[in-house]
Amino acid sequence: MGSCVKILGSLLPVGFTSSPVQAPVQAPVATQTGAWILVDADTEDEARRLFTTPQQQFTRMVRGTRGQLPPPVDDIESFWSPMEKAQASSMLACSFYGSTATIKAKLRPLIETTGADELMVAAAIWDHHARVRSFELLAQAMD
Repeated sequence: MGSCVKILGSLLPVGFTSSPVQAPVQAPVATQTGAWILVDADTEDEARRLFTTPQQQFTRMVRGTRGQLPPPVDDIESFWSPMEKAQASSMLACSFYGSTATIKAKLRPLIETTGADELMVAAAIWDHHARVRSFELLAQAMD
């Protein structure tokens, strides 16, 4: 599969399973297939727009045309076909995006289920300032 970015877990082809959180063997560990991408933004609309970057990137993986991280687009529906949407969405099914309140609500069950006391996060956000802001908002969500 080439080199892959680890984002809240393992990036695997559909059909394989892996532990998204490293934990002691005796601890309960949730298993999900796919990439764990987290995008936190000031508004739901901005988060949805920023999330089009990984959506495009995973669509390009489906197409076999990987490349640099693309900038976000306003209309993701015009970028992918229905089949590409289904495949990319399946690979991104474990991803979270939204405002800080949304991210906090989505992360809480993951943390409770896994017993994780630490998260290692990387964000597939094209704009550097938006990426930094996402990490700032995530830090607030974790307080």
